[in-house]
Amino acid sequence: MKTDPNSQLDRYDRKILDILSKDGRAPVTDIARRVGLSKSPCQARIRKLRDSGVILGFRAVIDPAKLRLEHVAFVEVKLSDTSEKALSAFNTAVQNLPEVEQCHMIAGAFDYLLKIRTTDMKSYRAVLGEKVSALPHVANTSTHVSMEAVKDSVG
Repeated sequence: MKTDPNSQLDRYDRKILDILSKDGRAPVTDIARRVGLSKSPCQARIRKLRDSGVILGFRAVIDPAKLRLEHVAFVEVKLSDTSEKALSAFNTAVQNLPEVEQCHMIAGAFDYLLKIRTTDMKSYRAVLGEKVSALPHVANTSTHVSMEAVKDSVG
């Protein structure tokens, strides 16, 4: 039986994760100093956190405005079929839409919630009409346009 890696995290691991979640490029020497460890044990902990899957990876956080991708819409998607086969087909197909920034299966009045990022309303309408509506088993959609991101954990 595999143990939950989260239950094995001590205060040093949690502090390392806190630092890396805010600055994934922080030097190991800086992290070690801030958590109160020497460099080698700190490196070993970071490697263990990566190897155990607690740290999934590191990436660049891109400013969407610099790419003219400021239009954000949240789309409720209701499927015509919710069998495992239909859900799997939808899940696979939605992975191929670069405009879909997030996709969540929802328990409620609809089946999925998509976060879609485009340049403007015109391009959003094209994505909705030509791509989202063409996904497997999509019965209907409902759009909510974001006016402003008040809190966004990315970045």
